[in-house]
Amino acid sequence: MLETELSAPVKAYLESHGYQVNCEVKDCDMVATRGDDLIIVELKTSVNLTLLVQATKRQSISGSVYVAVPAPTKRNRQWRGTLRVLRMLELGLLLVEKGAMGMIVTNQFDPIPYQRKKNTRSRRALLTEVADRSGDHNVAGSSKTTLMTAYRENAILIACCLSKLGPSSPKRIRDHGAGDKTTGILSANHYGWFQRVDRGVYALTDQGDLESRSFKKIYKQAEAHYKAHH
Repeated sequence: MLETELSAPVKAYLESHGYQVNCEVKDCDMVATRGDDLIIVELKTSVNLTLLVQATKRQSISGSVYVAVPAPTKRNRQWRGTLRVLRMLELGLLLVEKGAMGMIVTNQFDPIPYQRKKNTRSRRALLTEVADRSGDHNVAGSSKTTLMTAYRENAILIACCLSKLGPSSPKRIRDHGAGDKTTGILSANHYGWFQRVDRGVYALTDQGDLESRSFKKIYKQAEAHYKAHH
């Protein structure tokens, strides 16, 4: 669908709501007026940065700015994120799609003040993760690579303790500085590093010994931590 194909159905939609519509007015794609009410609509084949820049620039002229784009074929996580950004920018959204009787325009939402909600649980989890890490061991923007998290650091410390102590109880491992999450990490065995060899007794697997040692810098820190609590 071309931008020009969006023009007629969006214009007809606005006119059906009693607006007088004019296209290409002072750099605005579409201007609709009804008494003192002024609506500006920017048309694009997709929601992109150019569209957002244009639309937010029009907000200095009118508080009622809409973007009109073809309806997406997939309404996935990325699309939900797009909707959130548009709402945060206080822009309205019109979707255009081909129906059995011609082009259909639907109003997804109007440009209203955005009420930002703070996710206290996510904030607390983020701060806890930062506090529990021994340092910054990742490169920003990394993908398809193993990230060093506080959980992984803790698992490496537990693996180090088991390599020194041999099969041990969670309490014995905690006594050597492995932390309060030791039992949970051993039980979950997320990486396949640990094996329960008896009731309340865990051992380090060959895989666990090999993989935990592959994180050389963190493993060296774990050894120093173990010695400090030995």
